[in-house]
Amino acid sequence: MMYGSVAIGVALSFVAMAMPAAAQHLAIVSPAAKRAPEFMRIYGSSQPPYGFVSFCEREPAECVSKNYTDARIEATPENLSELDVVNRTVNHEIEPATDMEVYGVTEYWTLPKTRGDCEDYALLKRHRLIARGWPSSAFLMTVVRDEKNEGHAVLTVRTTLGDYILDNKIDVVRLWNQTPYHYVMRQSFVDPKAWVSLDPNDATTPAAIAGVQSTPEPTEFQGIEVFP
Repeated sequence: MMYGSVAIGVALSFVAMAMPAAAQHLAIVSPAAKRAPEFMRIYGSSQPPYGFVSFCEREPAECVSKNYTDARIEATPENLSELDVVNRTVNHEIEPATDMEVYGVTEYWTLPKTRGDCEDYALLKRHRLIARGWPSSAFLMTVVRDEKNEGHAVLTVRTTLGDYILDNKIDVVRLWNQTPYHYVMRQSFVDPKAWVSLDPNDATTPAAIAGVQSTPEPTEFQGIEVFP
């Protein structure tokens, strides 16, 4: 459900005053500063990243719905604080490293142990939040283009105040419209294996950022490379 700017301003002011100290690190900005709605718009279906497809084949339990609900998470001070804690903990626990450095391949999505890159941070945050009992439909793997126009992965959290972003580049949890990114695609909250487009120019296949990958043996669902 969309909220009017007045209602959002009042709600955000209340949350900022009431939330615990940890949650106050969340980036809550006045409506006047917004450049886009608080809720992402979906423009159609998209092919999932092939690294994600491979991850689901190796870790099928991570790619099924758990405690599914089509409702958004209530943006209470306690819930926002928990998001902040998980984001900061994983960001400081995992050492940044490329897939080539760790696994010797250009693209490998996994739950990291000690080192990993952007999608690994996001996968681990999603895993830990779901393990705490949160619905999987609230946490969506998301692909963006960053400030350098390079592929980057973050975790989107669907809340009643908007779509928040958990990002390994910054400890602050921000609304998606307060990040410097161009949003390309993300998981569907209905089906964890399905992906949807966030870019009106790439509503079917985000070919603008990657070419379709061919595989020796077809899998249940094909993927594309998003971090060339």
